[in-house]
Amino acid sequence: MFDIHYQQGRKRRTRYTVKGDRCVIGSARHSDLVFKHRHIAKRHATLFSQNNQIHIEDLGSITGIWVNRERVINYGPLTDNDEITIGDVILRVEIDPSKANSAITQHPVDESTDADREIKEPVQETIPVNSLINEQGKIILYWTRIIHEQLISEMDLRRKDVHSMSDEQLRVEAETLIDQIIGRISSDLPADIDITKLRSSVLNEAVGLGPLERFLEDDSITEIMVNNHQEVFVERAGKLINSGENFSSDQAVMSVIERIITPLGRRIDEGSPMVDARLKDGSRVNAIIPPLAIKGPSLTIRKFAKHRLSFSDIIDYGSINQEMVDFLRVCVEQRKNVIVSGGTGSGKTTLLNVLSSFIPDGERIVTVEDAAELKLYQPNLVSLEAKPANIEGRGAVTIRELVKNTLRMRPDRIIVGECRGGEALDMLQAMNTGHDGSLTTAHANSPRDALSRLEVMVLMAGMDLPVTAIREQIASAVNIIVQQTRYACGSRKISKITEVTSIEGSTIQLQDIFEFRQRGFNEQGKVWGEFVASGFVPSFYESLKSIGVPVDLSIFGNEKDEFH
Repeated sequence: MFDIHYQQGRKRRTRYTVKGDRCVIGSARHSDLVFKHRHIAKRHATLFSQNNQIHIEDLGSITGIWVNRERVINYGPLTDNDEITIGDVILRVEIDPSKANSAITQHPVDESTDADREIKEPVQETIPVNSLINEQGKIILYWTRIIHEQLISEMDLRRKDVHSMSDEQLRVEAETLIDQIIGRISSDLPADIDITKLRSSVLNEAVGLGPLERFLEDDSITEIMVNNHQEVFVERAGKLINSGENFSSDQAVMSVIERIITPLGRRIDEGSPMVDARLKDGSRVNAIIPPLAIKGPSLTIRKFAKHRLSFSDIIDYGSINQEMVDFLRVCVEQRKNVIVSGGTGSGKTTLLNVLSSFIPDGERIVTVEDAAELKLYQPNLVSLEAKPANIEGRGAVTIRELVKNTLRMRPDRIIVGECRGGEALDMLQAMNTGHDGSLTTAHANSPRDALSRLEVMVLMAGMDLPVTAIREQIASAVNIIVQQTRYACGSRKISKITEVTSIEGSTIQLQDIFEFRQRGFNEQGKVWGEFVASGFVPSFYESLKSIGVPVDLSIFGNEKDEFH
């Protein structure tokens, strides 16, 4: 909490108490401190408390903010002697409330004598614009913020209905306005600024995904994480690194989030501050905004490969060997129910996509997902996606309801992107009632943990079932568990392939068929080891052999080491 003393023009001097730790100043109604003036932007500046000290930041205004008659972008900590000018408003921040009266007496605001007043040297060194943005990247970011603010104002003034415009129309309209704005302020732009980069930066922020555009085009990046407008991290080769890119403001991040979710009929606001969505290429998107996200709007994008991955690609990556691929092919083709288990970011969805390539084209497949991510290429395919509640809290359609509905759609295979709750019970029932060959994923650290997770998810369905009955359902429904693991070095490997053999008493019996045995790290710091067969032949292999299905039993006794 801190106080601001301000005077607009010749109006009476007024005190305003900031009840939180931040105060946004601007001409828009949603600003904390509202001033109407042609030189004051909708979101002009913000005063904020940091370590019990007050700082001020320019939010991208054209006229800027001035501290002690010098233009600044960021300034702080402020003192009682610092005079802030925004448009026709002069402000002082009261640092020590006990000195409020003396502060007013010592520094009266009188516009008639303002030009004659001698400004003392500030206690805190001022950071002028030219010294703050001496790097080309910072210059581009600063002027992007200013031009973007002007672009939004131009769109509002011209009453453009951007929601009814196609992406191409919006881009053309934005390009025209950006060129006009740059032309108007060209005399204020630094002489060495790269106009082409500036124009591209503003355009990407206005109609694209801002600084994220180049990461989306970079195939080596698998995940993009925006912590807030000043922190953007990416995952490359399994490692998280700071990208060095920034958004111009929190509002720019919000604009990107809204640009992603609006075409999908999703919404995000204070009443519904979390959302799951997807990009046009199928990449998964999660967004969360204040008040839940304390540091500002946060955005996470899980990218998927642009080309269709096959098991040969995964073999090349060292995630699996050929014997394991041959076994999984038989499991899918012979309609065994498979669960892909693993932690966050371990590659479960990618593996599910690749496994689905073994499903024969003549079978009807129904997929069910929270946000559509699976890319199947079979001709007889129906893709279903859950729907969140609308603004009135109605109309939600859950994964569980969709799984129930699939049973009326004459599916040969049901694929659930991920089981997270009560839909696990319906999935198990489907597996036990003639829908063999179904596939799904679950979060778990081992095959045994995956079974425990299934039990908990079944109980989440609200059915008062005894644990023994649940375990019997699981043992009867699930045939194979494929464990996917992401190691600390970023490598992703199938660490185990396990068969659910039977249930004895109240314990489900498991038998490992293949596993990855880690031997150490190579020169690049990557995990290396060997994929080995346990020597156990799956129980269903003998029955396949007896009915004339050609199977290769030698893959289970292959003790050859394969190093990766």
